[in-house]
Amino acid sequence: MLSKLGVKGESDLIKLFSDSDLDGVGCGLVAKLAFGEEVDVSYCSYRNLNERVEKFIEKPEHNQSKVYITDLAVNEKNEKALEKRHKAGHHIQMVDHHKTAMHFNKYDWGFVQAEYESGKKTCATSLYYEFLREKNLIEEHKGLEEFIELVRLYDTWEWESENRVEAKRLNDLFFIIGIEEFEEKMLERLQNNRESFQLTEGEEFLLDTEDKKIERYINSKNRQIVQIFIEEYCVGVVHAEQYISELGNALGKLNPHLDLIAILNVGTKKIGLRTIHDEVDVSEFAKRYGGGGHPKASGCSLGDSAFELFVKNTFPLYAIRHDAPENLLNLKENENGTLYVNRKGEKSFIFKKENNWVIHHEKKTLDAKFATFEEAERFVKRQFASGLAFDNELVSYIGEHLKKKEDAIKANIDGSLVSIKNQF
Repeated sequence: MLSKLGVKGESDLIKLFSDSDLDGVGCGLVAKLAFGEEVDVSYCSYRNLNERVEKFIEKPEHNQSKVYITDLAVNEKNEKALEKRHKAGHHIQMVDHHKTAMHFNKYDWGFVQAEYESGKKTCATSLYYEFLREKNLIEEHKGLEEFIELVRLYDTWEWESENRVEAKRLNDLFFIIGIEEFEEKMLERLQNNRESFQLTEGEEFLLDTEDKKIERYINSKNRQIVQIFIEEYCVGVVHAEQYISELGNALGKLNPHLDLIAILNVGTKKIGLRTIHDEVDVSEFAKRYGGGGHPKASGCSLGDSAFELFVKNTFPLYAIRHDAPENLLNLKENENGTLYVNRKGEKSFIFKKENNWVIHHEKKTLDAKFATFEEAERFVKRQFASGLAFDNELVSYIGEHLKKKEDAIKANIDGSLVSIKNQF
């Protein structure tokens, strides 16, 4: 496993390149606890990692430096340069856990492991700590191990299935106070308490306040989200700058008909990709646009082709119409009929005919037949970005087709629906 990772000789400088998210900064904290002032840490993104690595290793004075890269993978050009550096006898070590970086395992200096033998998912911070422990470069630290487990739970999203909300709150704190303050506070706390790790009362209060802001932000963005088919996926697209992971997860749950959520930040030229579906691998999708990450949480740069697909092509689209929340008349799974409508005013009427569910969209009954109401509803939502219509919209729809008044429709809603579906 980690036995192939090696440390070569002494050096004047220890250099760490790591990601700028919680897991990447976790690696930085591990390095600073292990090496103290001897280590210099650069927090990067996939947009600037390669430039920084290239500039560092091309300088002869850095040949004797110990170089670590954690939680990020370099491009093909730097991959070759790092192999050349290794063959020249100069130190380089990469530790990562992303499936999209598995090909680095062919190098002596590369170690990528997505899961432990137990089946538990890894994170870069846990792998890097275990590597340093194996090489006796850091002492056992129970408080740090508790911190690392929270990082791992959040980064792999296992916190949700295990109901470990404290892992999510650690990440929330990271984004609220920023990298520098977070690193400073956590480093001091871990240096002073080796037996346990926990947030302070002040931090917990700050996070309670932030939770309310996140909820309002999610509701706001859910009203703005549009959808588009990009290759084989039905993608929800929204512009946002905050709470990317929380937003992606929440929007996925609020719109389960979408295969994945793309969160665009034009200012930073980044796209965050999230999914709640096991059958969708957003790391593979991100790789098509030069990015990568985890199966359920990945990202890529907003380059020319991505800009065309995600920004230009979605700009004219209407936002998704969401389901009416408290209907009494227009109800799902009604065999006599349920009405859906989108932002353009297009109406879809789902009803049961013989043993199948069918859809009358606008003035045409579609050829497609569905075994369940859920399948028909999913089709309507994916194809037309429609939501469950309000009761008054259903009454108006019936009135248009049957030329009946509102009171008469409401007095016999099922009879009116039967009359409607018999017309189709």
